[in-house]
Amino acid sequence: MRQGQVVMERFESAVLAGNPAGDPHVRTVPVYLPPSYPDAPERRYPVAFVLTGFTGRGRMLLNDNPWSPALDDRMDALIASGACGEMILVMPDCLTRFGGSQYLDSSATGRYATHLVEELVPHVDRRFRTLAARDHRGVIGKSSGGYGALVLGMRRPEVFGAVACHSGDLCFDYCYRGDVPKFCSLVQQAGGLREWLETFEAKRQKGHDDMLVLNILAMAAAYSPNPAMPPFGVDLPCDLETGAFRAEVWARWLEHDPLHLIESSAGALRSLRLLYLDCGTRDEWHLHHGARLFARRLAELGVPHEREEFDDGHLNVSYRYDVSLPKMARALGAAGAGETA
Repeated sequence: MRQGQVVMERFESAVLAGNPAGDPHVRTVPVYLPPSYPDAPERRYPVAFVLTGFTGRGRMLLNDNPWSPALDDRMDALIASGACGEMILVMPDCLTRFGGSQYLDSSATGRYATHLVEELVPHVDRRFRTLAARDHRGVIGKSSGGYGALVLGMRRPEVFGAVACHSGDLCFDYCYRGDVPKFCSLVQQAGGLREWLETFEAKRQKGHDDMLVLNILAMAAAYSPNPAMPPFGVDLPCDLETGAFRAEVWARWLEHDPLHLIESSAGALRSLRLLYLDCGTRDEWHLHHGARLFARRLAELGVPHEREEFDDGHLNVSYRYDVSLPKMARALGAAGAGETA
């Protein structure tokens, strides 16, 4: 079986330089080049940006596992079997101190949507032989990456012409709100948010409760930033002294829920060459309910889409790329090995 090549791009971002979270502005971005790439110097390829979930970055997609192939091995096998046309895969690094950016611009973390769309996309088009047009450029992701893919497709349809969303964050009232009181109690026990984060960062092993707190903090940084609010420039969805729920902050979160964005983004969604969503029927964050609600509204608005459900939960589901990658390759006009796109 012929193999593709992974190039590790060192990318220095002007947009992320001096970001408020103090995260590095130089990132390593893996880029998968399909098997025919070195032998076909005149050929150009569609490109898909593959977004990782919370606490992930692009290099994580290359983790080797005997029961769950790395993304490059998975793509090689799909191409070799004839199931998938050849395309370039880009694996961005949008990790932050808080575990992720949701691929949004935020005064608390930095301009990650701008970094991806206005820096990485043109860099990849300059550096590699892409078909540099939205009809040949897609975005795909899982969990927070699925959320990022969906929102980028809704807000930047001139850049991305196809979207695949695996178990993306949908219906915030279900997937986040239940963790708010737990977050509040754990931060209170730590003596405050700064104290909690410093303790967390010093731990050699992170636990389940740590990830719960980090997740709510990261979402606050993405959805309700406030530069005037110490210590990290975010408004929290609860009062840390009394535990009172802050409905006015929650309303700001809901503005970023795809369920609330769908009406204003219907035209953008209709323009996509592919809109694919899936979820497990036992998703631990109840995201299958959000996917069902989203799909129902898509149907009501006349937005073409595909949706699948799988008998599993939220974790260890990278096998679903075997479904979405061929769909995306077809939508973006990818040719098989030996063909010309």
